[in-house]
Amino acid sequence: MTKIFRHATAAALALLLAPAALAQTATPAAPPVAVQDADPALWVVKDDDTTIYLFGTIHVLKPGLSWFDEAVKAAFDKSDEVVLEMIQPDQATMGTLVARTALNPGGPTITEQLPADKREPYAKALAESGMSPAMLDPFHPWYAAIALSVLPLKKLGYDPASGAEAGITAAARAAGKQLVGLETPEQQIGYFAAMPDALQVKFLVSTIDEYPTMGDELGKMVTSWSAGDPDALGKTMNEALRETPEVAKLLLTDRNARWADWIDQRMAKPGTVFVAVGAGHLAGNDSVLAFLAKHNLKAARIPY
Repeated sequence: MTKIFRHATAAALALLLAPAALAQTATPAAPPVAVQDADPALWVVKDDDTTIYLFGTIHVLKPGLSWFDEAVKAAFDKSDEVVLEMIQPDQATMGTLVARTALNPGGPTITEQLPADKREPYAKALAESGMSPAMLDPFHPWYAAIALSVLPLKKLGYDPASGAEAGITAAARAAGKQLVGLETPEQQIGYFAAMPDALQVKFLVSTIDEYPTMGDELGKMVTSWSAGDPDALGKTMNEALRETPEVAKLLLTDRNARWADWIDQRMAKPGTVFVAVGAGHLAGNDSVLAFLAKHNLKAARIPY
């Protein structure tokens, strides 16, 4: 289920959801790293007067990957409108939203809800980032699962400022391009907050179980993404979907269908648009591309 989270929701959102936790993991600036070329997949849907580029992102990357160039940068430069999963709000706005939805002052605590055999590995995982279960006990389990997914990222060498969305957002604002969000922060947090309590605990337990291999799994995803291999990327990201169909429907399939509807409607208006969503949404049988085909829209891969 953690794999579903990693591609179906912005990890950038997760970083916003756990600002206090991340502050405790702050490290000095890393020395410069060698630049490595990356050529992630890019598609285009077009008619006589509308062109929509579809770019799959990885939300958190290590510094040094050169991906915002060649065909990707050319498509971005041609576009007047840039569309992301969500426009990232400021910390104060997100903090207010988290306080309203993630806190669970009436209990039970997260520790009380966890199966007894998961409490020790949960505490051990948190301790690696200088935290304790008591620090997250006042929250709902979904928030703890997200925090646990985010906490090790800096230690693994990932930098939120190097994520694709951060780079695209900064470039769009610098160029004065229109920025559009397919969803609001309230919607994205709402997907988790609306989960029944038992499913939230299941989500957290799955995160605890996968915590030791998180670095390897994320590394595989970045390697496939950099190589422009959406099939391999989709296999790594989507392998857990069959185990949790209710979560897959909520976080992946239904959203892909809505985004394809949005693209179909946008095709009726002239212009050039750069759409950037998590790469997992553009892979597999229930991808945005698959739903576009149901609208008789063919997304062509752009070779480069």
